[in-house]
Amino acid sequence: MGSPFLITIATMALFSSLATASDPSPLQDFCVAINDPKTAVFVNGKICKDPKVVKANDFLFQGLNKPRNTANRQGSNVTAVNVNNLAGLNTLGVSLARLDFAPFGLNPPHTHPRATEVLFVLEGTLHVGFVTSNPPNNMKNQLFTKTLNPGDVFVFPEGLIHFQFNFGKTNAVAFSAFGSQNPGVITIANAVFGSDPLISADVLAKAFQVDKKVIYLLEAQFS
Repeated sequence: MGSPFLITIATMALFSSLATASDPSPLQDFCVAINDPKTAVFVNGKICKDPKVVKANDFLFQGLNKPRNTANRQGSNVTAVNVNNLAGLNTLGVSLARLDFAPFGLNPPHTHPRATEVLFVLEGTLHVGFVTSNPPNNMKNQLFTKTLNPGDVFVFPEGLIHFQFNFGKTNAVAFSAFGSQNPGVITIANAVFGSDPLISADVLAKAFQVDKKVIYLLEAQFS
């Protein structure tokens, strides 16, 4: 058995490494991704292109100035710029998105499991918010909300459920920055009621304390 002092130091080092875990810092100036589905190599992120064949276009994404189509049930459209369509972002730990909203359009409650999001409103007015994780002692999750106008910035902490809603009568546009090359997204309603295969209606009826008929209607909506 090691001394209590050494065990304490080792434990603190472990917790420190877990607390600061994020996208790994790059060990070179850049590491351009190879989008080759046939590769047999699996890594945390994407493997790197040979620096000798890297081009300026590997660091370029065009067209984020163009409005996107919001003619859908939610009245919103998110255009992500991440390592999957901008290979030069590989290992750099950042990404971007454009958010377009029709009047009364919604980016529904969702989470980004790997990144904090910083949102900047360019046009229109957005009602935004996020909900804290489960608190102790049967306390309720806390909701933080604000109404944002052009020029306003709001932060959504990593992993927390959040949303953006345009309650104005005109279109709204915002841009978001993320602390990950691939922040991921989990849309709550789609994940819960539209998974493949579906989560058991018995499980969801028990969880939401509703009749199973309600669950069947929701599953039909999101499947």
